[in-house]
Amino acid sequence: MSRDVIPLTIHDLSLFARRLHDGLKTPPSHLELLGQIARAAGYRNYQHLRAQTTPTPEIDRKLLLRALREFDADGRLRRFPSRNRMQLLCLWPIWARLPAREPLTERQISARLDALCAFRDAAQVRRTLVEGAFVTRTTDGSAYLRREQAPPAEARALIAELSARM
Repeated sequence: MSRDVIPLTIHDLSLFARRLHDGLKTPPSHLELLGQIARAAGYRNYQHLRAQTTPTPEIDRKLLLRALREFDADGRLRRFPSRNRMQLLCLWPIWARLPAREPLTERQISARLDALCAFRDAAQVRRTLVEGAFVTRTTDGSAYLRREQAPPAEARALIAELSARM
């Protein structure tokens, strides 16, 4: 007897696992069930399934091109953008050029920001980096440390474009 292939599309795997869990007499935990479903589908574990099937986010090309216009040919920020969304996007390439896991004094970070910005207002950029959670600052303001995090898709694209320019 031949086996019929019946395709199954599950839009919310977590909800599917929860309902399957509720229907079993002695069910495994929700996370164990997610792992078993992923292994049954041919993946190593649930994280592998998510990594392989999660779509890459779409990049807003218009926003990226507008942000690129804020930088000169050397990759320095020409002026500080007035809109908050553009400010935060333009701070990602500056964040990427700060040293990781290396505390900087206020003078050191200001010198780096002056080198990365053409408009020489390190205090404003430094303040926005702290407010946007790009860097952390000690309570007395004596040391700044880059906060390690994954940039959003537009920021990764902007960092890559500016790196290619330089």
